[in-house]
Formats: sequence, C-alpha cells, structure tokens
Amino acid sequence: MSDFLIDRGQLDSVMEYHNPEELFRELVAKLKKYHPSGDISMIDKAYAIAQEAHDGQRRKSGEPYIVHPLCVAIILADLEMDKETIAAGLLHDVVEDTVMTNEDIEREFGDDVAALVDGVTKMSKLQYNGDKVEFQADNLRKMFLAMAKDIRVIIIKLADRLHNMRTLQYQSPEKQIEIARETLEIYSPIAQRLGISKIKVELDDLSLKYLRPDVYYDLVQKIAQKREEREQFLHSIVDEVKKHMEDAGIKA
Repeated sequence: MSDFLIDRGQLDSVMEYHNPEELFRELVAKLKKYHPSGDISMIDKAYAIAQEAHDGQRRKSGEPYIVHPLCVAIILADLEMDKETIAAGLLHDVVEDTVMTNEDIEREFGDDVAALVDGVTKMSKLQYNGDKVEFQADNLRKMFLAMAKDIRVIIIKLADRLHNMRTLQYQSPEKQIEIARETLEIYSPIAQRLGISKIKVELDDLSLKYLRPDVYYDLVQKIAQKREEREQFLHSIVDEVKKHMEDAGIKA
C-alpha cells in the first residue's frame, strides 16, 4: 500500500485541493500539443478505469487519490511521452493499491500498457535500507536499470517519485527524511544517467528542502533578493536587442 494513501481516520482533518476533471483537461491539452493523433480514447479509458479503481481512496493531503496518477501523467506529457506510457502513468498504482489485476489491464489495454504497469509495480516493491546508504543505493540503481526491460518503466517511476516529492509536506518528519534521502541516493542519479535534467534538478532541490532545510531556505532567500536585479538586467538586454533589430529593419 502506498505511503501516500491516507488513513480513514484522518479524513475529517483534511481538504481537497485539486479538481481531477481540471487536471484531466490539462493532461489532454498537453498531449494534443505534441501528439500527431487526436485520438485520446486510450487516455479517456485509462482515466475512467483509474478513477473507478481508486474511488474512495485519498492521499494524505486529503485529495482524492486519482489526483496523484493524473499529476504523474501530466509530468509524463511534459516529457512528451507516448500514449501508452501516459495510460500506464494513470494506471500505475491500480495493481498495488486496488482490486484490479495485471490481467485486467492486459485485457483492457493490451500487452504494452500491462507490461509497463507491471514493471512499475515490481519496482515499487524494492526495499531501501537507509542504514547502508552507499551499498544499497548503488545496488538498487543497478537493479532498477536491469529490471526495466523497457526504459519507459523507469521514466514512469521517476514521474511518480517527483509528484510524491512535490507533496512530501503531508508526511511525518521521519518519513520526509527517509523519502528525501532515498530520492537523492536512488532516483536523482538515475534521472541524471538518463539525461532527464528537468526531473533530476527538481528532485535534488526537493530533497535538499527536507534534508538540509537551513541551506535550502537560505538559498531561496538569497535568490529572491537578487530577483529584481536579474529582472532589470534582462529588461535592459531585451531593450538593447530590440533597438538593434528595429534599426536593422527586422520585424520580430
């Protein structure tokens, strides 16, 4: 069971924050921007099945659980992944956290999507021992890469971890440190190895926020203090380039 599923007894103390339908519309809009086919029937079906499978489940934030796979799918769409990967992103927790089986997914979506979901489910069962950081981290990174017959499995897992890190504030302090440490030691190096700098940088930043909050907030404050200075510099460059272009008769 996911660490991010809420206990039933906590329901009264939390509130919803995201509208799943709005998130789904955002996902479809992102997908249509880069995918040559306008056919989103697979995505529609995956969303409907995931929403039904996770019905009644909530995250520790209090949001309906479906918000998590939707956000994972949006991250995958930002990376311009194919429809099968996005469908698997929407379904990535149904085998682990609901009554659905991999056979159900295979019957509804075919071998490709079922294999991706199965790969993510198996990776979720790998255990990380924080007491043996270097040895465990190196072995788990190798195991991740060896287990994934399809690189898309790792990309889905990275998107899953990124959204979990974005919502880590709802975990206990002990769990925050454990998950942030695991992220820094396992997931961030894999993202770097795959060349997905967008995810690697954000994972590093979010890990630092929980492992070294003093350093993180000091950097945030210093960057904020320099923001106005940076914006003024950029505006001055824009004005100068614009003048040269106008003088040269270039319309842009």
